[in-house]
Amino acid sequence: MDGILALWKERGMTSHDCVFKLRKILHMKKIGHGGTLDPEVDGVLPICLGKGTKVIEFLQDNGKVYEGEITLGYATATEDCYGEVIAETPLTRPFTIAEIDGAMADFVGEITQVPPMYSAVKVRGRKLYEYARAGESVERPKRQVSITAFQRTSEPIWSQQEQTQSWRFRVVCGKGTYVRTLAVDTGASLGVAACMTDLTRLASGGFTKEQAVTLVQVAEAFETGKMAEILLPVEAALKDFSSVTIDERTWQRVKNGSRMSYQELGLSQLPLQPVAVYYQGQAVSLYQANSKEKDGMKPLKVLRTELEPKNGNY
Repeated sequence: MDGILALWKERGMTSHDCVFKLRKILHMKKIGHGGTLDPEVDGVLPICLGKGTKVIEFLQDNGKVYEGEITLGYATATEDCYGEVIAETPLTRPFTIAEIDGAMADFVGEITQVPPMYSAVKVRGRKLYEYARAGESVERPKRQVSITAFQRTSEPIWSQQEQTQSWRFRVVCGKGTYVRTLAVDTGASLGVAACMTDLTRLASGGFTKEQAVTLVQVAEAFETGKMAEILLPVEAALKDFSSVTIDERTWQRVKNGSRMSYQELGLSQLPLQPVAVYYQGQAVSLYQANSKEKDGMKPLKVLRTELEPKNGNY
């Protein structure tokens, strides 16, 4: 069985839990996920099956869309509402919409983030959350991330009793972005403690909430022989790539991972980005420019060495 599932991960499960359950449901081992989703966050989790695992890295490079909630007034060790409260700045007055929107607008574009201590980023061979759980401190590496959009989607609500203020938001961001940290940094921009109090991923790897299926639905489709109705082809992960269609003679070279010129691949010029190579309607390889050869191209990833049957993806 080869292809991609746009899985809707439920809260309380890790991404690894989803892979483990799918291996049992589908009776296959070659399954991987295209981008970790925190246990208490629900939403779209691309799952790659069989030959689909060859395109996992390209799914992780694609942008993501989230909706959630930011709360001002307190901060936690985990930067979400599940951690221990480590700071409080009670709000004696609510921030205005102009102040909130202005602070959020400052984070659109290329920004620098420091990942949270409770994250899987590795420092000196250990994950940050391992240091955090051991009560150890370590310098966290800064990283550049891209925020395409960061907008408020609800009226801010101020609780005079709790001295907090919350609102819903939507963010479109690139690889490696920590939305929890974005919430904390928004609060810092306003001069108060903050954390993320809700989050759902609406899109990831080019797949949306509307395409997503639950584990229950996958199990039902497998039992009733209807997996073809929910399983997306490997090509779905390559829709943002430039492409070229080759003939049978070139296919014989491509499936063996041969290097060749861009002209031999049927391209009009040497591409700056990898190109998806198709034969008889199926993606068979990804090629990129070879800096060691003039006009040369080399395989980045061989996806298929033989074509799939025409009647489905498995």
